[in-house]
Amino acid sequence: MDIQSIYFIGIGGIGMSNLARYFISKGKKVGGYDRTETLLTKTLVSEGAEVHYEDNVNLIPDYCKDKTTTLVVFTPAVPSDNEEVKYFEKEGFVMQKRAQVLGTITQYSKALCCAGTHGKTTTSSMLAHILKQSHLDTNAFLGGILKNYSSNLMLSEESEFTVIEADEYDRSFHWLHPYMALITSVDPDHLDIYGTEEEYLKSFEKFTSLISSDGALVLKHNTKLSPKVKEGVCVYTYSIDKGDFHAKNIRIGNGEIYFDFVTPTEVVKNVQLGVPVKINIENGVGAMAIAWLNGATADELRHGMATFQGAKRRFDFLLKTDNIVMIDDYAHHPQELAASISSVKTLYPDRKVTGVFQPHLYSRTKDFADDFAHSLSLLDELILLDIYPAREKPIEGVTSKIIFDKVTCPKVLCNKEELLPLLEQKSDIEVLLTIGAGDIDRLLEPIKEILEQKI
Repeated sequence: MDIQSIYFIGIGGIGMSNLARYFISKGKKVGGYDRTETLLTKTLVSEGAEVHYEDNVNLIPDYCKDKTTTLVVFTPAVPSDNEEVKYFEKEGFVMQKRAQVLGTITQYSKALCCAGTHGKTTTSSMLAHILKQSHLDTNAFLGGILKNYSSNLMLSEESEFTVIEADEYDRSFHWLHPYMALITSVDPDHLDIYGTEEEYLKSFEKFTSLISSDGALVLKHNTKLSPKVKEGVCVYTYSIDKGDFHAKNIRIGNGEIYFDFVTPTEVVKNVQLGVPVKINIENGVGAMAIAWLNGATADELRHGMATFQGAKRRFDFLLKTDNIVMIDDYAHHPQELAASISSVKTLYPDRKVTGVFQPHLYSRTKDFADDFAHSLSLLDELILLDIYPAREKPIEGVTSKIIFDKVTCPKVLCNKEELLPLLEQKSDIEVLLTIGAGDIDRLLEPIKEILEQKI
Protein backbone atom coordinates (compact mmCIF):
# COMPACT_ATOMS: atom_id res chain seq x y z
CA MET A 1 0.00 0.00 0.00
CA ASP A 2 1.36 3.40 -1.02
CA ILE A 3 0.28 5.56 1.92
CA GLN A 4 -0.15 9.19 0.91
CA SER A 5 -2.62 10.29 3.58
CA ILE A 6 -3.55 9.25 7.11
CA TYR A 7 -6.91 9.86 8.74
CA PHE A 8 -7.14 9.79 12.55
CA ILE A 9 -10.42 9.09 14.35
CA GLY A 10 -9.77 10.57 17.79
CA ILE A 11 -6.89 12.76 16.58
CA GLY A 12 -6.94 14.94 19.70
CA GLY A 13 -5.80 12.17 22.04
CA ILE A 14 -2.31 12.65 23.47
CA GLY A 15 -1.09 9.40 21.92
CA MET A 16 -2.81 9.90 18.58
CA SER A 17 -1.49 13.43 18.21
CA ASN A 18 2.17 12.40 18.31
CA LEU A 19 1.53 9.89 15.51
CA ALA A 20 -0.19 12.62 13.52
CA ARG A 21 2.84 14.86 14.06
CA TYR A 22 5.12 12.01 12.96
CA PHE A 23 3.31 11.59 9.64
CA ILE A 24 3.17 15.36 9.06
CA SER A 25 6.96 15.39 9.52
CA LYS A 26 7.20 12.69 6.84
CA GLY A 27 5.34 14.88 4.36
CA LYS A 28 2.05 12.96 4.44
CA LYS A 29 -1.39 14.56 4.31
CA VAL A 30 -3.11 14.26 7.69
CA GLY A 31 -6.78 14.69 8.54
CA GLY A 32 -8.88 13.73 11.50
CA TYR A 33 -11.93 13.93 13.72
CA ASP A 34 -12.34 14.52 17.44
CA ARG A 35 -15.32 15.38 19.60
CA THR A 36 -14.01 18.69 20.91
CA GLU A 37 -11.46 21.32 19.97
CA THR A 38 -8.49 21.47 22.34
CA LEU A 39 -5.09 23.10 22.48
CA LEU A 40 -3.66 19.87 21.01
CA THR A 41 -5.99 19.89 18.00
CA LYS A 42 -5.37 23.62 17.43
CA THR A 43 -1.64 22.93 17.44
CA LEU A 44 -2.05 20.08 14.95
CA VAL A 45 -4.03 22.36 12.62
CA SER A 46 -1.27 24.98 12.82
CA GLU A 47 1.22 22.24 11.88
CA GLY A 48 -0.74 21.21 8.79
CA ALA A 49 -3.46 18.76 9.83
CA GLU A 50 -7.10 19.20 8.79
CA VAL A 51 -9.37 18.56 11.80
CA HIS A 52 -13.13 18.72 12.33
CA TYR A 53 -15.34 18.16 15.39
CA GLU A 54 -18.55 16.66 14.06
CA ASP A 55 -19.02 12.94 13.39
CA ASN A 56 -19.90 13.54 9.77
CA VAL A 57 -18.64 11.56 6.77
CA ASN A 58 -19.11 14.60 4.52
CA LEU A 59 -16.44 16.47 6.48
CA ILE A 60 -13.73 13.89 5.77
CA PRO A 61 -11.20 15.51 3.39
CA ASP A 62 -11.36 14.18 -0.17
CA TYR A 63 -7.70 13.14 -0.03
CA CYS A 64 -8.64 10.72 2.78
CA LYS A 65 -11.39 9.00 0.76
CA ASP A 66 -9.13 6.93 -1.52
CA LYS A 67 -8.70 3.53 0.14
CA THR A 68 -5.69 2.68 -2.02
CA THR A 69 -3.63 5.54 -0.56
CA THR A 70 -5.21 6.25 2.86
CA LEU A 71 -4.48 4.58 6.18
CA VAL A 72 -7.16 5.04 8.86
CA VAL A 73 -5.92 5.10 12.44
CA PHE A 74 -8.40 4.88 15.31
CA THR A 75 -8.30 4.78 19.07
CA PRO A 76 -10.15 1.99 20.93
CA ALA A 77 -11.88 4.70 22.97
CA VAL A 78 -13.96 5.73 19.91
CA PRO A 79 -17.42 4.06 20.11
CA SER A 80 -18.26 1.45 17.48
CA ASP A 81 -21.39 3.37 16.40
CA ASN A 82 -19.27 6.30 15.19
CA GLU A 83 -20.48 7.15 11.68
CA GLU A 84 -16.99 7.71 10.31
CA VAL A 85 -15.79 4.36 11.68
CA LYS A 86 -18.76 2.64 10.02
CA TYR A 87 -18.04 4.43 6.71
CA PHE A 88 -14.40 3.35 6.56
CA GLU A 89 -15.29 -0.22 7.58
CA LYS A 90 -18.00 -0.46 4.92
CA GLU A 91 -15.73 0.92 2.18
CA GLY A 92 -12.94 -1.54 3.03
CA PHE A 93 -10.22 0.89 4.11
CA VAL A 94 -7.11 -0.39 5.87
CA MET A 95 -7.84 0.46 9.53
CA GLN A 96 -5.34 0.10 12.33
CA LYS A 97 -5.25 0.91 16.01
CA ARG A 98 -2.70 3.49 17.08
CA ALA A 99 -0.68 0.74 18.77
CA GLN A 100 -0.48 -1.29 15.54
CA VAL A 101 1.03 1.68 13.74
CA LEU A 102 3.46 2.28 16.60
CA GLY A 103 4.37 -1.40 16.49
CA THR A 104 5.33 -1.11 12.84
CA ILE A 105 7.44 1.98 13.55
CA THR A 106 9.22 0.34 16.50
CA GLN A 107 10.01 -2.78 14.50
CA TYR A 108 12.83 -0.96 12.76
CA SER A 109 14.57 0.59 15.79
CA LYS A 110 15.60 -0.32 19.32
CA ALA A 111 12.32 0.34 21.13
CA LEU A 112 12.59 1.29 24.79
CA CYS A 113 9.05 0.80 26.11
CA CYS A 114 7.82 2.15 29.46
CA ALA A 115 4.65 0.48 30.75
CA GLY A 116 2.73 0.46 34.03
CA THR A 117 -0.49 1.53 35.69
CA HIS A 118 1.06 4.84 36.71
CA GLY A 119 4.35 6.67 36.41
CA LYS A 120 4.92 5.70 32.79
CA THR A 121 4.44 9.17 31.29
CA THR A 122 6.94 10.84 33.61
CA THR A 123 9.40 7.95 33.44
CA SER A 124 9.32 7.66 29.63
CA SER A 125 9.61 11.46 29.36
CA MET A 126 12.64 11.49 31.66
CA LEU A 127 14.24 8.66 29.67
CA ALA A 128 13.60 10.43 26.36
CA HIS A 129 15.12 13.67 27.66
CA ILE A 130 18.20 11.94 29.09
CA LEU A 131 18.84 10.19 25.77
CA LYS A 132 18.04 13.27 23.66
CA GLN A 133 20.74 15.35 25.35
CA SER A 134 23.24 12.44 25.47
CA HIS A 135 25.52 11.06 22.75
CA LEU A 136 22.84 8.39 22.09
CA ASP A 137 19.98 10.69 20.96
CA THR A 138 16.49 9.21 20.45
CA ASN A 139 13.11 9.26 18.77
CA ALA A 140 10.17 9.30 21.19
CA PHE A 141 6.38 8.91 21.19
CA LEU A 142 5.19 10.16 24.58
CA GLY A 143 1.94 10.48 26.52
CA GLY A 144 2.59 14.01 27.72
CA ILE A 145 3.75 17.35 26.37
CA LEU A 146 7.35 17.81 27.52
CA LYS A 147 8.07 21.34 28.68
CA ASN A 148 11.65 21.09 27.41
CA TYR A 149 10.42 20.58 23.84
CA SER A 150 6.77 21.77 23.86
CA SER A 151 5.91 18.48 22.15
CA ASN A 152 5.06 14.82 22.73
CA LEU A 153 7.17 13.74 19.75
CA MET A 154 10.95 13.63 19.31
CA LEU A 155 12.62 12.77 16.02
CA SER A 156 16.20 11.87 15.16
CA GLU A 157 17.74 10.97 11.82
CA GLU A 158 20.72 9.33 13.51
CA SER A 159 19.59 7.48 16.65
CA GLU A 160 18.81 3.77 16.71
CA PHE A 161 16.52 4.23 19.75
CA THR A 162 12.80 4.97 20.05
CA VAL A 163 11.24 5.65 23.46
CA ILE A 164 7.61 4.55 23.66
CA GLU A 165 5.02 5.07 26.38
CA ALA A 166 3.41 1.62 26.27
CA ASP A 167 -0.33 1.77 27.00
CA GLU A 168 -1.99 -1.28 28.56
CA TYR A 169 -5.53 -0.08 27.75
CA ASP A 170 -7.25 -2.57 25.41
CA ARG A 171 -3.97 -4.59 25.43
CA SER A 172 -2.51 -2.02 23.04
CA PHE A 173 1.06 -2.65 24.15
CA HIS A 174 0.93 -6.19 22.74
CA TRP A 175 1.53 -4.70 19.27
CA LEU A 176 4.93 -3.32 20.26
CA HIS A 177 8.38 -4.81 19.67
CA PRO A 178 10.39 -3.85 22.77
CA TYR A 179 14.17 -4.06 22.76
CA MET A 180 14.05 -3.13 26.44
CA ALA A 181 11.04 -2.56 28.66
CA LEU A 182 10.43 -0.93 32.01
CA ILE A 183 7.36 -1.69 34.12
CA THR A 184 6.59 0.89 36.80
CA SER A 185 3.57 -0.72 38.49
CA VAL A 186 0.83 -3.28 37.93
CA ASP A 187 -1.95 -2.05 40.23
CA PRO A 188 -5.23 -3.19 38.64
CA ASP A 189 -6.91 -0.70 36.30
CA HIS A 190 -9.15 -0.74 33.22
CA LEU A 191 -11.26 -3.50 34.74
CA ASP A 192 -13.96 -2.58 32.22
CA ILE A 193 -11.60 -4.19 29.69
CA TYR A 194 -9.85 -6.88 31.75
CA GLY A 195 -12.56 -7.92 34.20
CA THR A 196 -10.19 -9.20 36.90
CA GLU A 197 -6.79 -8.41 38.39
CA GLU A 198 -5.58 -11.82 37.19
CA GLU A 199 -6.34 -10.95 33.55
CA TYR A 200 -4.70 -7.56 33.99
CA LEU A 201 -1.49 -9.23 35.24
CA LYS A 202 -1.61 -11.78 32.41
CA SER A 203 -1.61 -8.90 29.94
CA PHE A 204 1.62 -7.53 31.44
CA GLU A 205 3.14 -11.03 31.42
CA LYS A 206 2.36 -11.23 27.69
CA PHE A 207 4.04 -7.83 27.22
CA THR A 208 7.24 -9.10 28.88
CA SER A 209 7.29 -12.07 26.48
CA LEU A 210 7.64 -9.64 23.56
CA ILE A 211 11.02 -8.26 24.69
CA SER A 212 13.87 -9.00 22.28
CA SER A 213 16.07 -11.92 23.37
CA ASP A 214 19.12 -9.62 23.43
CA GLY A 215 17.27 -6.98 25.45
CA ALA A 216 16.34 -6.37 29.07
CA LEU A 217 13.43 -5.89 31.46
CA VAL A 218 13.64 -3.39 34.32
CA LEU A 219 10.84 -4.26 36.74
CA LYS A 220 9.62 -2.38 39.80
CA HIS A 221 10.87 -4.22 42.88
CA ASN A 222 8.37 -6.40 44.71
CA THR A 223 5.53 -6.34 42.14
CA LYS A 224 3.03 -9.17 41.75
CA LEU A 225 4.19 -9.75 38.19
CA SER A 226 5.89 -12.98 37.11
CA PRO A 227 7.75 -12.07 33.88
CA LYS A 228 7.56 -14.48 30.94
CA VAL A 229 10.69 -13.29 29.15
CA LYS A 230 12.57 -15.13 26.41
CA GLU A 231 15.85 -16.83 27.12
CA GLY A 232 18.65 -14.28 26.99
CA VAL A 233 16.63 -11.34 28.35
CA CYS A 234 18.31 -9.76 31.38
CA VAL A 235 15.86 -8.99 34.20
CA TYR A 236 16.63 -6.20 36.68
CA THR A 237 14.63 -4.69 39.54
CA TYR A 238 14.41 -1.09 40.70
CA SER A 239 12.70 1.09 43.30
CA ILE A 240 13.43 4.13 45.42
CA ASP A 241 15.48 2.13 47.94
CA LYS A 242 15.76 -1.53 46.85
CA GLY A 243 16.71 -3.54 43.78
CA ASP A 244 19.50 -3.66 41.21
CA PHE A 245 18.91 0.06 40.61
CA HIS A 246 17.95 2.34 43.50
CA ALA A 247 18.63 5.65 45.23
CA LYS A 248 20.61 6.27 48.39
CA ASN A 249 21.77 9.31 50.33
CA ILE A 250 18.55 11.18 49.48
CA ARG A 251 18.60 14.86 50.46
CA ILE A 252 15.40 16.92 50.45
CA GLY A 253 15.43 20.59 51.43
CA ASN A 254 15.02 24.18 50.27
CA GLY A 255 12.81 23.02 47.41
CA GLU A 256 15.52 20.73 45.98
CA ILE A 257 16.14 16.98 45.91
CA TYR A 258 19.52 15.28 45.45
CA PHE A 259 20.41 11.57 45.64
CA ASP A 260 22.99 9.02 44.57
CA PHE A 261 21.99 6.58 41.81
CA VAL A 262 23.08 2.99 42.52
CA THR A 263 23.62 0.63 39.55
CA PRO A 264 24.88 -2.97 39.53
CA THR A 265 28.46 -1.77 38.94
CA GLU A 266 28.78 1.91 39.89
CA VAL A 267 27.26 4.72 41.94
CA VAL A 268 26.40 7.98 40.18
CA LYS A 269 26.65 10.63 42.89
CA ASN A 270 24.75 13.87 43.33
CA VAL A 271 21.86 13.47 40.91
CA GLN A 272 19.57 16.50 41.11
CA LEU A 273 15.87 16.29 40.26
CA GLY A 274 14.79 18.98 37.83
CA VAL A 275 11.20 18.49 39.08
CA PRO A 276 11.85 18.11 42.83
CA VAL A 277 9.01 15.94 44.11
CA LYS A 278 9.57 12.73 46.00
CA ILE A 279 7.74 10.42 43.57
CA ASN A 280 10.17 11.52 40.86
CA ILE A 281 13.08 9.90 42.69
CA GLU A 282 11.72 6.47 41.80
CA ASN A 283 10.64 7.58 38.31
CA GLY A 284 14.16 8.92 37.81
CA VAL A 285 15.78 5.70 38.98
CA GLY A 286 13.75 3.74 36.40
CA ALA A 287 14.51 6.16 33.56
CA MET A 288 18.23 6.28 34.38
CA ALA A 289 18.37 2.48 34.61
CA ILE A 290 17.27 2.07 30.98
CA ALA A 291 19.53 4.92 29.83
CA TRP A 292 22.50 3.46 31.75
CA LEU A 293 21.93 -0.01 30.27
CA ASN A 294 22.18 1.55 26.80
CA GLY A 295 25.41 3.42 27.46
CA ALA A 296 24.48 6.84 28.87
CA THR A 297 27.40 8.14 30.93
CA ALA A 298 27.27 9.34 34.54
CA ASP A 299 27.62 12.97 33.46
CA GLU A 300 24.85 12.55 30.87
CA LEU A 301 22.56 11.02 33.50
CA ARG A 302 23.23 13.90 35.91
CA HIS A 303 22.74 16.56 33.24
CA GLY A 304 19.57 14.96 31.89
CA MET A 305 17.92 14.66 35.29
CA ALA A 306 18.86 18.18 36.41
CA THR A 307 17.57 19.83 33.21
CA PHE A 308 14.32 17.83 32.94
CA GLN A 309 11.45 20.32 33.26
CA GLY A 310 8.66 17.76 33.39
CA ALA A 311 5.58 17.03 31.32
CA LYS A 312 2.52 19.22 31.38
CA ARG A 313 -0.13 17.98 33.82
CA ARG A 314 2.39 15.72 35.61
CA PHE A 315 2.97 17.38 38.97
CA ASP A 316 2.96 20.69 37.15
CA PHE A 317 3.58 23.84 39.23
CA LEU A 318 1.27 26.49 37.78
CA LEU A 319 1.70 29.01 40.60
CA LYS A 320 4.44 29.14 43.20
CA THR A 321 4.48 32.08 45.62
CA ASP A 322 5.13 32.55 49.34
CA ASN A 323 1.38 32.67 49.97
CA ILE A 324 -0.29 30.36 47.47
CA VAL A 325 0.89 27.36 45.46
CA MET A 326 -1.08 25.67 42.65
CA ILE A 327 -0.07 22.25 41.36
CA ASP A 328 -1.81 20.26 38.63
CA ASP A 329 -1.52 16.48 38.25
CA TYR A 330 -3.03 13.95 35.83
CA ALA A 331 -3.48 11.33 38.60
CA HIS A 332 -6.68 9.31 38.11
CA HIS A 333 -6.03 5.99 39.89
CA PRO A 334 -6.21 5.64 43.70
CA GLN A 335 -2.52 4.75 44.01
CA GLU A 336 -1.56 7.74 41.86
CA LEU A 337 -3.70 10.01 44.00
CA ALA A 338 -2.09 8.78 47.20
CA ALA A 339 1.42 9.27 45.76
CA SER A 340 0.58 12.74 44.44
CA ILE A 341 -1.05 13.98 47.65
CA SER A 342 1.71 12.51 49.82
CA SER A 343 4.36 14.22 47.69
CA VAL A 344 2.63 17.59 48.09
CA LYS A 345 2.35 17.14 51.84
CA THR A 346 6.04 16.22 52.04
CA LEU A 347 6.94 19.40 50.15
CA TYR A 348 4.61 21.57 52.22
CA PRO A 349 4.29 19.91 55.65
CA ASP A 350 3.05 23.06 57.40
CA ARG A 351 0.56 24.23 54.77
CA LYS A 352 -3.09 23.36 54.21
CA VAL A 353 -3.48 21.22 51.09
CA THR A 354 -6.82 21.54 49.29
CA GLY A 355 -7.53 19.12 46.45
CA VAL A 356 -9.93 19.47 43.51
CA PHE A 357 -10.54 16.02 42.05
CA GLN A 358 -12.48 15.05 38.93
CA PRO A 359 -13.10 11.27 38.79
CA HIS A 360 -12.46 9.70 35.38
CA LEU A 361 -14.86 7.01 34.05
CA TYR A 362 -17.95 5.52 35.69
CA SER A 363 -16.42 2.03 35.64
CA ARG A 364 -13.21 3.09 37.41
CA THR A 365 -15.22 5.01 40.02
CA LYS A 366 -17.41 1.95 40.65
CA ASP A 367 -14.47 -0.47 40.85
CA PHE A 368 -12.30 1.64 43.18
CA ALA A 369 -14.69 3.89 45.15
CA ASP A 370 -13.34 2.75 48.55
CA ASP A 371 -9.73 3.16 47.44
CA PHE A 372 -10.42 6.62 46.00
CA ALA A 373 -12.02 7.70 49.28
CA HIS A 374 -9.06 6.42 51.28
CA SER A 375 -6.53 8.28 49.10
CA LEU A 376 -8.51 11.52 48.97
CA SER A 377 -8.89 11.50 52.76
CA LEU A 378 -5.14 12.28 52.91
CA LEU A 379 -6.04 15.84 51.88
CA ASP A 380 -6.75 18.59 54.38
CA GLU A 381 -9.81 19.48 52.32
CA LEU A 382 -11.45 17.95 49.22
CA ILE A 383 -13.55 19.58 46.51
CA LEU A 384 -15.04 16.69 44.50
CA LEU A 385 -16.40 17.22 40.99
CA ASP A 386 -18.77 15.12 38.87
CA ILE A 387 -17.43 12.09 37.00
CA TYR A 388 -15.88 12.75 33.58
CA PRO A 389 -17.41 9.99 31.39
CA ALA A 390 -14.88 10.00 28.51
CA ARG A 391 -15.86 7.00 26.35
CA GLU A 392 -18.50 5.61 28.72
CA LYS A 393 -22.25 5.84 29.20
CA PRO A 394 -23.58 6.34 32.75
CA ILE A 395 -23.85 3.36 35.11
CA GLU A 396 -26.96 3.38 37.29
CA GLY A 397 -26.18 4.38 40.86
CA VAL A 398 -22.59 5.44 40.08
CA THR A 399 -21.86 9.11 40.77
CA SER A 400 -19.13 11.00 42.60
CA LYS A 401 -21.25 10.67 45.75
CA ILE A 402 -20.22 7.03 46.24
CA ILE A 403 -16.69 8.34 46.80
CA PHE A 404 -17.77 11.50 48.63
CA ASP A 405 -19.76 9.68 51.33
CA LYS A 406 -16.67 7.68 52.38
CA VAL A 407 -14.12 10.54 52.46
CA THR A 408 -13.16 11.45 56.02
CA CYS A 409 -11.51 14.89 55.57
CA PRO A 410 -13.53 18.15 55.23
CA LYS A 411 -15.22 18.00 51.84
CA VAL A 412 -17.46 19.73 49.30
CA LEU A 413 -19.33 18.16 46.38
CA CYS A 414 -19.94 20.39 43.37
CA ASN A 415 -20.12 20.43 39.58
CA LYS A 416 -17.70 22.23 37.25
CA GLU A 417 -19.96 25.26 36.89
CA GLU A 418 -19.97 25.77 40.67
CA LEU A 419 -16.21 25.36 41.14
CA LEU A 420 -14.93 28.82 40.17
CA PRO A 421 -17.45 30.74 42.33
CA LEU A 422 -16.63 28.40 45.22
CA LEU A 423 -12.89 29.07 44.91
CA GLU A 424 -13.53 32.82 44.68
CA GLN A 425 -15.28 32.70 48.05
CA LYS A 426 -12.59 30.67 49.82
CA SER A 427 -10.10 32.65 51.90
CA ASP A 428 -8.01 29.77 53.28
CA ILE A 429 -6.30 28.36 50.17
CA GLU A 430 -2.58 27.77 50.74
CA VAL A 431 -1.72 24.85 48.44
CA LEU A 432 -4.26 23.89 45.76
CA LEU A 433 -3.85 20.55 43.98
CA THR A 434 -6.01 19.95 40.88
CA ILE A 435 -6.20 16.27 39.98
CA GLY A 436 -7.82 14.19 37.23
CA ALA A 437 -7.55 12.93 33.65
CA GLY A 438 -10.75 14.46 32.26
CA ASP A 439 -11.42 18.02 31.11
CA ILE A 440 -10.44 19.66 34.39
CA ASP A 441 -7.47 21.06 32.45
CA ARG A 442 -9.84 23.57 30.81
CA LEU A 443 -10.40 25.19 34.20
CA LEU A 444 -6.73 25.58 35.10
CA GLU A 445 -6.24 29.09 33.70
CA PRO A 446 -9.41 30.54 35.31
CA ILE A 447 -8.49 28.86 38.63
CA LYS A 448 -4.98 30.31 38.42
CA GLU A 449 -6.41 33.80 37.76
CA ILE A 450 -8.62 33.53 40.84
CA LEU A 451 -5.65 32.54 43.00
CA GLU A 452 -3.49 35.35 41.59
CA GLN A 453 -6.18 37.84 42.56
CA LYS A 454 -6.08 36.50 46.12
CA ILE A 455 -2.32 37.13 46.25
